[in-house]
Amino acid sequence: MADAVIVVVLLLVAATATTAVAVRDPVRQALVLSVLGVVLAVLFTVLQAPDVGLSQLAVGSALTPLLLLLAVHKVRRRARRKGRQE
Repeated sequence: MADAVIVVVLLLVAATATTAVAVRDPVRQALVLSVLGVVLAVLFTVLQAPDVGLSQLAVGSALTPLLLLLAVHKVRRRARRKGRQE
C-alpha cells in the first residue's frame, strides 16, 4: 500500500515539474512551482520526513513563488514605466 502511494506521488512530482518547465508565462510558472512545492511536501511526508516536508511547504510552496511573483511584477512595472518615458 505504501509503495503505491509513493509511486503515485512520484508521478505527480514528475508531472508537476514537467509542467513548470513547459509553461512559458512567468506568473503561471510561479503558481505551478507552488503546486510542485505542495506535492514535494506530501512526498517527504509519505517518505517519513515530516520536518523536511514542513520546510518544503513553507519555502517551496509559499516563499519562493511569492518572491518570483514580486520580481515579475517589479520587472513588468519598470517596463511599463520605461515605455511611457520614451
